[in-house]
Amino acid sequence: MIKNNEVFKRIKGGLIVSCQALSNEPLYSSYIMSRMAYAAQLGGACGIRANTPEDITEIKKTVNLPVIGLFKQEYPDSEVYITPTEAAVDALMESGPDIIAIDATNRPRPYGAGLDEFFQKIRNKYPDMLFMGDCSTFEDAVHAEEIGFDLVGTTLCGYTEETKGIELPNIKLMEELAGNLTVPVIAEGGIWTTKQLKAALNTGVYAAVVGTAITRPMDITKRFVEAINGKE
Repeated sequence: MIKNNEVFKRIKGGLIVSCQALSNEPLYSSYIMSRMAYAAQLGGACGIRANTPEDITEIKKTVNLPVIGLFKQEYPDSEVYITPTEAAVDALMESGPDIIAIDATNRPRPYGAGLDEFFQKIRNKYPDMLFMGDCSTFEDAVHAEEIGFDLVGTTLCGYTEETKGIELPNIKLMEELAGNLTVPVIAEGGIWTTKQLKAALNTGVYAAVVGTAITRPMDITKRFVEAINGKE
């Protein structure tokens, strides 16, 4: 695991590539994700964002970049799916990520747990780990900083009930967060082009994450096909 101050130095001003594939996607494989991460490293990425302990373990064997780890899990009693439980955090810790991403929205967590109580327990259990709050709104991010998250991201903007339909990437939100928070802000969500990436970084955010536009060939292909058919 890379030391905390070194993690921040290495990702500052750079591109973090999200290498994820869910079980219903064509590239679902820890081995494939590790090669995707290696390709990203060769291309100049400053970090990797990855889902599941299995993928993270393989990726850490392959690249020497800082890894933001998360564990997507669905529960019937909650809309929260990014590292939703203490058990998910425990499992991630075994795989050795450098940062752990957790849903930091105000939505109830599985079993009715609230964010504040949940995060305090996690922070006390793993005081030396860096935790990133995946947020959907300005208020989410301010609160995440207040309760002790080490960095925040715009990851969930557009993916919660209150932010549905917002145009992505949300440059305005990135700008507001970068100008008002003291913790590093990570731009994430809906960045499809190099122009959008530059616009995001120009807001003053610490770094930016791009995923689908680089690592999901099925979605990339669909986008090109839609352009042919006049849908873009």
